[in-house]
Amino acid sequence: MLIAEELFLLLRRDDGRPESATAQRGYGLAAAVVTDLVVAERITLSEDKDPRLKVLVPGPVGHPALDAAMVRLEQKDGKKLSSLVSDGKVAVERELAGALSAAGVIDVTERRALGLVPEKYPVRDPEPERRVRERLRLVLQGGTPTLADASLLSILQGLGVAPKVLEEEKGTLGRRDLAKRIEEVSTDVVAGEAVAKAVAAMNTAIITAVVVPVVVSGSS
Repeated sequence: MLIAEELFLLLRRDDGRPESATAQRGYGLAAAVVTDLVVAERITLSEDKDPRLKVLVPGPVGHPALDAAMVRLEQKDGKKLSSLVSDGKVAVERELAGALSAAGVIDVTERRALGLVPEKYPVRDPEPERRVRERLRLVLQGGTPTLADASLLSILQGLGVAPKVLEEEKGTLGRRDLAKRIEEVSTDVVAGEAVAKAVAAMNTAIITAVVVPVVVSGSS
């Protein structure tokens, strides 16, 4: 599964509703998609504090969600990561849902009431998410993280929902200790330089994307 698909499942309850009504799910999904594309060596990120995107290989990737995201990212070549994670056309939530539905993991209920009642994505097969959560539980207890584990934890922390989404997996870790462990994981993961850099940048990029609009609106 893509990192973005695993995150999609973590951010929703089994009944298809969001785990947190206030979480900026789109920001997290966009960050996960960007990471998936860095892993696929289709894009890379610069060394800047707020890294800039560079498209390495344009065109379809072979997954409907990543293909849709690439179309948008090719238009955004050179843009800052913080602006990309707030771009709904990079998040490709519906394409991710479609892929998970085709794989038999979730169902998709159509929008109702002229779009006022949004789509829901109830879980059909809980096993994929169960495996992801078990991986994260072991990592939070001191296990060796995979790239996907580090990415998921970093994104959840950036969204500010790690304690809620990982309520069972975090065990006895309090909010501060959980944040500390996630920070450790993001630096301990074994990955190529470009991928490790992307994982490390995600938390900051999401926080920047969330905080800056709030500051601007508050000062206007």
